[in-house]
Amino acid sequence: MDLHAVPLAIPGGANLIAGQSHFIKTVEDIYEAIVNTVPQMKFGLAFCEASGPCLIRADGNDRELQAAAIAMAQSVAAGHTFFILLRDGFPLNILGRIKDVPEVVHIFCATANPVQAIVAETAQGRGILGVIDGESPKGVETPADAEARRGFLRTIGYKR
Repeated sequence: MDLHAVPLAIPGGANLIAGQSHFIKTVEDIYEAIVNTVPQMKFGLAFCEASGPCLIRADGNDRELQAAAIAMAQSVAAGHTFFILLRDGFPLNILGRIKDVPEVVHIFCATANPVQAIVAETAQGRGILGVIDGESPKGVETPADAEARRGFLRTIGYKR
């Protein structure tokens, strides 16, 4: 078995949700989950089939994000994985709905940070073992850091 750290190139101003699913209907169901939850959200998604023709299936309402999701799926090349790139919203706006999609079995990350997929490769194929999301901690939050965190949440509209 070979292990690879595959960087996932997130376009500027976008967020990523990466996960694992199990059925060709994933693309349609994720599309519907997003547009029914946050209709104005711009997104692209790609899903790697793991049987039959083993194609990367894709959809979305933003060509740039869809192309980037396809490129991400090609670089990871792991069956039954999906990649959603989004703008005009945050992963937390849709994450619950994505988790409720019947085909979705696992979410690896929801982030705008630099991220790497840790991919195992065998004679059968490739699979994501996990992700490295952002950087390692540099210290423990101080009272001033906590106040800045609370202020930030209010600035972006998540707290009053």
